[in-house]
Amino acid sequence: MDDPTETDPTKYHTVFENDRVRVLEYRDEPGESTHPHSHPDSVMVTLSSFDRRLIGEGGEAKVRIETGAVRWLDAQTHSGHNIGSTATHVIFVELKDQQRTGDSARPLGPRTAE
Repeated sequence: MDDPTETDPTKYHTVFENDRVRVLEYRDEPGESTHPHSHPDSVMVTLSSFDRRLIGEGGEAKVRIETGAVRWLDAQTHSGHNIGSTATHVIFVELKDQQRTGDSARPLGPRTAE
């Protein structure tokens, strides 16, 4: 598992952690990228609108998320690139009772509730 706080420590910061969840804050600027890293099943809370390209085992996806969106994120391994004109500010609530490896059969990026 490539922990994002280790692959990109200037972008990901742990703001809370216990035996059930870890809460990460993520920030980047336009044009910045992350190294490949993994997330377990998570809830993503978007604090600023952003556009980014995600590249993972299942391919590539471009996503645009608006401020205030709350999305489910299936466990996955990816890298990301801020392709927009605004900074990204996101909170991830990672579940610890799930594996931290991605499933290439699942789509990259966040999903709305099903």
